[in-house]
Amino acid sequence: MPNEDNLNRCPWVDLTKDDYVRYHDLEWGVPVYDDRLLFEFLILEGAQAGLSWYTVLRKRENYRALFEGFDPVKVAGFDGQRIQSLLADPGIIRNRLKVNGAVTNAQLFLAVQEEFGSFSDYAWRFVGGKPMVNELREEGDFQSTTAESDALSKDLRQRGFKFVGPTIIYAHMQATGMVNDHTLDCFRRQEIIEGYGRS
Repeated sequence: MPNEDNLNRCPWVDLTKDDYVRYHDLEWGVPVYDDRLLFEFLILEGAQAGLSWYTVLRKRENYRALFEGFDPVKVAGFDGQRIQSLLADPGIIRNRLKVNGAVTNAQLFLAVQEEFGSFSDYAWRFVGGKPMVNELREEGDFQSTTAESDALSKDLRQRGFKFVGPTIIYAHMQATGMVNDHTLDCFRRQEIIEGYGRS
């Protein structure tokens, strides 16, 4: 699909992969306040560690099925037998540390909800409660971490979360719209900005 619609997109988008294009066009950078979806992205970004995002994106539906629709209450209750079952399933990234980490993170996610009322309220504090909008022109302008992602990562790690280093957390913040990192010439940048306040 060599950019048949003639829309400018961020330079990292592989236009030959329809699902990758859809992810960029419909989800990436859109502010997320729903705790279930924030949990989903937290688990998927952790699964990505050391891999490409596209590798995880292709397995997303399998993750949704095997992780009970990313219900943190259900995932927090996964026992050793359930974890072994997950590790035997080729539909996800079969890494024991990542699967165990997902269960740990679910339990801690619930603790954050209890403390702050919602995970959304907790996480969005790190960007002052509203999306940060960057002005990026080309791929070389993208950062892998920021002071905000460093702070959120540090806080999560102090709480015991796994696979939440600054780079992973910055990717999480980009995906969930805490940061708008669409390039200046990308058609989605302004569309998303115009949507602020309507969520």
